[in-house]
Order: sequence, then structure tokens, then C-alpha cells
Amino acid sequence: MKNLLLATACTAMLWNAGTMAASQSISAQEAQEIARDTYIYAYPLVMSGVTIQVGKNVEEPVGTSAPLNQYGHMRTFPDDTFTIVVRPNADTLYSSLAYDVTKEPLIVSIPDAGDRYYLMPFMDMWSDVFTVPGTRTTGNAAQTFAIVGPNWKGHLPKGVKEYRSPTGIGLLIGRTQTNGKADYETVRRFQDAMKAVPLHAYGKPYTPPKGKVNPNQDMSAPPDQIDKMDAATFFGMFAELMKDNPPHANDYPVLDRMKRIGIEPGKPFKLADAPKEVQDALNAAPAAALKQIKDAWSKAGVQANGWRTNLSAIGTYGTDYLHRAGVAYGGYGANVVDDAVYPTAFADADGKPFSSDNRYVLHFDKDEIPPVRGFWSLTMYNDRQLFARNPINRYAIGDRDNLALNPDGSLDLYIQRESPGKDKESNWLPTPENGSFTMNLRLYWPKAEVLDGSWVPQPVKRID
Repeated sequence: MKNLLLATACTAMLWNAGTMAASQSISAQEAQEIARDTYIYAYPLVMSGVTIQVGKNVEEPVGTSAPLNQYGHMRTFPDDTFTIVVRPNADTLYSSLAYDVTKEPLIVSIPDAGDRYYLMPFMDMWSDVFTVPGTRTTGNAAQTFAIVGPNWKGHLPKGVKEYRSPTGIGLLIGRTQTNGKADYETVRRFQDAMKAVPLHAYGKPYTPPKGKVNPNQDMSAPPDQIDKMDAATFFGMFAELMKDNPPHANDYPVLDRMKRIGIEPGKPFKLADAPKEVQDALNAAPAAALKQIKDAWSKAGVQANGWRTNLSAIGTYGTDYLHRAGVAYGGYGANVVDDAVYPTAFADADGKPFSSDNRYVLHFDKDEIPPVRGFWSLTMYNDRQLFARNPINRYAIGDRDNLALNPDGSLDLYIQRESPGKDKESNWLPTPENGSFTMNLRLYWPKAEVLDGSWVPQPVKRID
């Protein structure tokens, strides 16, 4: 036994020495590059971890917050106090489900949706959408399926379809079409009929356990939390999350680079134990990487008429880690383009950033109104990518509102802080009380002309 313990200790020493040697064999510049790239690669995983920590920090479901493996439902549209998810929408009611299938599958049931549009995109911890039950994909009939872990082996009950999650933990951010406040009660009945139970309790009476509340949990918006993280916290959390949430099969190149600075999947990492040049590189990584991530978000996609429309590298990303991180920062939980396209406006027709001190108009000719099979909306965000308080509590406007068309069938939307006048208020989207803002069009189940790029939104023009 003594010899065995000695051999084990020697092996561990040799392994650590090899890791240190690898990290010491690179230049300071290369260490900085690897550290920056590792931060970009890690960002969505850490964002998922923080988002789930915030969302599950309740004893029982409250709004979209709920303990693991339990549904949380938004019962009303979000308002300016909602901070859990950046760039939320106000034209569907959310249903969220943070799942943990590291031990056993989770059986999910969705009721018949009638003629109502809905989608249930499940994301792994790297923010990749791996399945989207809903109107476009599976239809609106009732269905039951299982989310199973990456290494699970077993048998599911008859009639239960399997969806294998690439990671042991993940998140659903579902959307159900809601046609204004008068539609709340009908949507709530649909939500209440959604069920999620662990495999061992399927078909049996089941009372979900209460969640554990951490009174010290930071409940601020996840992007803000990550912005404030030092390198030791960020990379330590990244290493911890990789234990139950393995990298994707096509990630080996970046994993090999990470290993050169001492970070490996399944192993703990402490910045203080790394060589000084690696510590210096990792400490410098957040500032450098966050600039790239935020730039990637603001510049993603193709720009036309002042709008940026991303028709690739959204929802699923392959090895496009920078764009994946950019979407995690600015649009965490984004759908694949076949389900929704999100043209984003950061500046007016003259290329100047939007300011709440100015007035704007968005005009659509009759044959240029957004072409969708589902529905469309235009949503306002403040400089924190959240809803902004306004006098009529309107955060989005779209085709299910009582919009007034011009005599020729065209449409004008008025974007400004003060009312454009009683005769135009039906078409008014208020801006924040002060500061800058951005906007998203949401095109649910877009038609082919959106997906092939032949349709683009009109420019947002400043009114002098």
C-alpha cells in the first residue's frame, strides 16, 4: 500500500510538472492570446452558470425563476424591473426550465396548443440550441419527450421521445404567442398544463422539492455580474462548470491551447497556483476579451439601412466562439434563425447612435412590412439592454397591436420620449427617459425572403 501511495503521488507530481512545463514553454504574448481566447470560449458557459444561479435562487416557482427541473412561467409581460435575461421580449410569455439531468432524465410534457404559435428551445450550457419542440418543428399536438444527459444509458417509457443534451445541465427559454393582456388567461392555462418530472416519478404522484435559497446570491443582471468578475473568479467558475458540462466534440483545438496555460476540462483551476506569466495573462484577459465580445455583438451579421441582421452564427455556433460569446452577452437565449430573426438597430439612417433626446420614425411601405408566418414586433432597450421605464409602459409594438396604417397601406412607427400626439399614440414606441438606446425587430417564423437576405428593414430616420 505504501508503494502504491508513493507511485500515485509521483504520478501526480509528474502530471503537474508537465502542465507547468507546458505553460512555461510559451511566450508572454502567446500566453496573453490564449488567455483572451479562453475567456471568449468560456464566456457563454459562465453566462449560463450565472443565469441559472440567479434563476433557481427561490424556494418555489416565482415568475420565470424556479428551482432546478421545475417550470417557471412569466404570467405577464416583463417590465423595466426584469433583469434575469438581457434583451427580453414583450410579445410572448416566457416559460423557463433550468434542468439538471446529470443523474437521470427529465420527462417534459407539452399540451395541445391549438392554433397558437409557440417554441421551446433547449440550450446546453454553452448556449447552443440542440432541440426546439414547437409549432414550426413538431406541430401543435400534445407531446411528451425526455431530456437526457450526455452519458445516460437506459430505457424511456413507451411513447416518450429522447432528446440528448450535450451537457448535464442546461436551460429552456420557451416563448408562447400572447396577443396582448386580454390573452393572458388563455396562455396561462397552456403554461399550467406543461409538466416536468424526473424519470423515476413519471406516471406517479409527484411533489417537486423546494429550492435552496442563497441569501448572498447576487441577483443583478448576469452580464453585469460577469463584467465585474476578476480573472480568478471567472476562470475558477469556468473550470468548475466544465466538470458536468463537457466541451463539444469539435472543441479539441481550443482545449489543446487552454491546456498550455493549465486549464483542462474536469480539473479544478486556481489562478494563484499558475506561473506568474500565466497569472498576468489571465488577469489581463477580461478587459481585452470583453471589448472583443461586445464589439462582436454590435457588429454581428450584415448591415443594411442601419440595421444589423445575423442570419448565421446564432442559436447554434459550431466553433465560432467569438460570435457565440457576443450573442451570449447581448442576446442570451437567442433562437435559431428558422424560428426567429432579430434585426438590431444601433444607429439612425445617418449612422449616429440613438439618443433619447431625439425623435425618430421607422417607415414601412405597404409591401415591405415584415414578412412572417408567425408575427413581428419592434422592441426598445436602454443602454443596459433592458426595458426602460416610460409613461405608457410600452416596451414593444408590432402587428398584433392596433396600429394605424397610412392611406396607402404603409406604416409609420414613432420612436421618441414624448407622445407624438393623441392621433399617433397607437404607433408610438417610447424611448428611455435619458441616454442611449437600441432596438430589435423580432420576426417569428420568418419567410424565405428574410432568411435569404432579400428583405431588410427600412432605415430609422431622425425627425428634425
